[in-house]
Amino acid sequence: MFIVSKLFWVFAQPLSLAFLAILLAVVAILSGLRRGGLALSALALLVLFLTLYTTTGSFVLQGLEARFPKPEGDPQALSCMIVLGGAFETEVTTTRGGIEMNQAADRFVEALRLARRFPEAVILVSGGDGSLSGEYEGDAVASARFFSTFGIASDRLVRETASRTTAENVTNSRSLLSDRRLDNCLLITSAFHMPRAIGLFRAAGVPVTPWPTDYRTSGTVRLGVDFTQPTLNAQQTATAMREAIGLAAYYLTGRIRVLYPGP
Repeated sequence: MFIVSKLFWVFAQPLSLAFLAILLAVVAILSGLRRGGLALSALALLVLFLTLYTTTGSFVLQGLEARFPKPEGDPQALSCMIVLGGAFETEVTTTRGGIEMNQAADRFVEALRLARRFPEAVILVSGGDGSLSGEYEGDAVASARFFSTFGIASDRLVRETASRTTAENVTNSRSLLSDRRLDNCLLITSAFHMPRAIGLFRAAGVPVTPWPTDYRTSGTVRLGVDFTQPTLNAQQTATAMREAIGLAAYYLTGRIRVLYPGP
């Protein structure tokens, strides 16, 4: 299932869909199916326009981010937190070491802030190598360097190094939480990813408190045309589409109980 999901996303993301439509259009035209080729070309242009030159992706992403509101203040007490991986450039850190991070870095920045404020809290980092090759260290490995650099004692860190997907994050974390008798932890992940993550934890019978971070939108995005930032628009659309596909796939396979988990 892991390999299937990875390969599926290679072809399902918006720019790949546009490329495939153009490729099929060329084949259709060369085969004498001119109308079919023109229809596929028009479809490719529509996908490219929506992806590159509209706020569609950001608008959808904004809805996902708003599903679980950001808490107004820190908790009164904190015994544990779960940080889902995806914030380290593990292909780079595997060969170069260090703590190179990507756009989701705020997951660990927020965990560090809370760890310093609540010095007794245990930090469970869930994240193995999610690549097809399996050649890289995961976030849980890289996170040890990150937290030690900022003075967080290693005995506070629980590393779950085997998971490759969000579903595996939850399954493997549940075992570790049970072994250490930890419950009602904060769940720290990107705001747009919180509905899927919460849905999985609920289905697994693991109570957690949503702690969204890593916002990608302003919260005031409106649907419209935007010619100023096609690269960002494409990235936002791909992220939103991937999360929507993930929710649908997990619901259809029975891994989450509702299609769009909420508070």
